[in-house]
Amino acid sequence: MARPVRARWSVQTQHLPERRHSAGNRLKPTVSVTLRLAWKQGELRVAEPLPVAQEPVEVAAAAASPTPPDLDPPGASSMATIHFIGGEKGGVGKSLVARLMAQYLIDRQLPFLGFDSDRSHGALLRFYADYASPVVIDDYASLDKVVEAALDQEQRRIVVDLAAQTQRPLLRWMEESGMLELARELGIAVRYWHVMDSGRDSVDLLGRLLDRFGDQLDYTLVLNQLRGEDFDILEASGQKDRALALGAKIATLPKLHDAAMTRIDARSTSFWAAANDGIGLSLLERQRVRVWLAKAYGELERVGV
Repeated sequence: MARPVRARWSVQTQHLPERRHSAGNRLKPTVSVTLRLAWKQGELRVAEPLPVAQEPVEVAAAAASPTPPDLDPPGASSMATIHFIGGEKGGVGKSLVARLMAQYLIDRQLPFLGFDSDRSHGALLRFYADYASPVVIDDYASLDKVVEAALDQEQRRIVVDLAAQTQRPLLRWMEESGMLELARELGIAVRYWHVMDSGRDSVDLLGRLLDRFGDQLDYTLVLNQLRGEDFDILEASGQKDRALALGAKIATLPKLHDAAMTRIDARSTSFWAAANDGIGLSLLERQRVRVWLAKAYGELERVGV
C-alpha cells in the first residue's frame, strides 16, 4: 500500500526593481500550495492535489499616486508608444501638454523618454532635462532615434514635443521612411496629439491632418481651455465628428489660474515642485495647482497614455 506523504511549499513572489511602484510600496503575494504525495512504483507522485490557498496580499499605501501598485493606469498602453505632441500652430499649448505628460509619467513611475524639437525654447529640455533629448525635425538620422528609442524598452512611452511649423518635415519623414508601416510591424503604437485653442486655425489644421493620414494614425484632440473655453467653431465644423469616426479620443485640458502658471514658467520648475515645494506660490496657489493636476491626470488616464 502506498504511503501518503504530506509536503507544504510557500512561494513568495516579489516585484522586480523596475516595476512601477511609488516609493515605499510593496507587493509580496504569498501562495501556499499543499500536495498529497505517495510512493508508487518506486517514484514519488502526486496522489491528490489539495485546494490552493492564497494568503492575503499586503500593499502599503501609495506615497505619490493613487494608482494601485503593479498596475498600469486605466487606458495605458501595453506596448511601446510614440506620442507626437503637435498642433502646428504656435501658442496653442503643445509644450504645456508635453510637460504635463512628462510629469504624469514621472509621478506614475512609467518608463518614458522625451524628445524636444524646439531649438530655441525647448520646454522639455528646460523643465525636464533629465528625461529629454533634442531632436532635429529636418534631420532624418535624428528622427530615426525616436523609433530606435521605442524599441529599447517594452512599454516605454516616447514623448515628442513638436515645435510650431514642424509638421511638414515630420510628415515627409514618416512617408519617405515608411515609418507607420514599420511601427505596425514592430508592434509600436503611434499617436498624434493635436493640441487646439478655440480658434479657426486649429480646426483647419486638424482637417488637413485628417486629410493627410486618415485612419493611418491614432489621434487625440486636446481642447486646451487655457487658450479658450468656447470650442463652438470645432463643434460646428464637422471635423470633430470626422475625427471621432476615425477612432480619435478627446481630452480637455482644464484652465489653471494665470498667476500660478506665470510663476511656474518664470521659475522653470516642474509641476510637482510647484504643487509641493511652493517656489513662491501661496498655500492656496499650491492647492490650485494640485487640483488642476488631478483633473488633468484624470483626462490623461481617460484617453490613455
